[in-house]
Amino acid sequence: MSRSIKKKKPFLQQLWDNRAFLMLVTPGTLFLIVFFYIPVLANVVAFQNFQYSDQGFIYSILHSPWVGFDNFKFFFKSADFWLVLRNTVGYNMTFLLLNFFFAIFFGVVMSQLRNQRLLKTYQTAMLFPYFLSWAILAYFVYAFLSTDKGILNHMIQTFGGRPIDFYNSPWVWPFIIVFLGVWKGIGYNSILYFATAMGIDPSYYDAAMIDGASKWQQIKNVTLPHIMPIATLMLILNIGGIFRSDFGLFYLIPRNSGALINVTQTFDTYIYRALTTSNDIGMSTAAGLLQSVVGALLIILSNWVVRRKQPESALF
Repeated sequence: MSRSIKKKKPFLQQLWDNRAFLMLVTPGTLFLIVFFYIPVLANVVAFQNFQYSDQGFIYSILHSPWVGFDNFKFFFKSADFWLVLRNTVGYNMTFLLLNFFFAIFFGVVMSQLRNQRLLKTYQTAMLFPYFLSWAILAYFVYAFLSTDKGILNHMIQTFGGRPIDFYNSPWVWPFIIVFLGVWKGIGYNSILYFATAMGIDPSYYDAAMIDGASKWQQIKNVTLPHIMPIATLMLILNIGGIFRSDFGLFYLIPRNSGALINVTQTFDTYIYRALTTSNDIGMSTAAGLLQSVVGALLIILSNWVVRRKQPESALF
């Protein structure tokens, strides 16, 4: 009995047959190419003593002297490197742990609510800060912390205390930054876990109740195991961003106060200040490239660890 062999269509014919799908992905593809892949080529500036010319950026890249890893060496030997490294990694590790815990906690708690009106109220209240820019929040924070007109200092003076100059008091800012970072992102971070928990088959809970499981036991033995794969995946992605920071949180909220530089300087603010003050494009690019390379390596390493322990939860 002979089998009919299906002839493969020519490549151009396949493109024509899938033209509707290709039209849908074309805008996103062009956006990635123009704003992500083409700018990657400019990372060569990190290995040059970049000297801008009036003949254009491309001409400047082609004619700037090559210095190899000198920009990286200069950055590593600078007094700011360890300060920037400590602040960036320290804050991100704190955000990673707190966001991971609170996102899962609130996601599970909201999945247990049966009052839909109450659930929508909580979701709206938790999501609202996420849609506010740091520029707007900087004014709200200033309204609370201002020395002469701040609400918090007004309350302190009402009870007989002396006003605190928050924008010249570095000791308090790690707590303020951590609080604002977690508060702003908790609603958005919890949505994924809430959606995953709501997608669990109710028969699992029915079987647990038949076995006499309490509400906590249902969460522990049914809900948490189901959301752990997606939680592990998000943890891998967040580890990759441990060398990056939210520019608005660390620059706009402290109002670029020089007195707070030791507790608010991160890689992103350092790169911005290096560009605006010293105009050292080569070293700034080297610092940005270091962020990307280390982030990629951390994702690969964390994914390798997860794949050895839980292959089904690995990113790739």
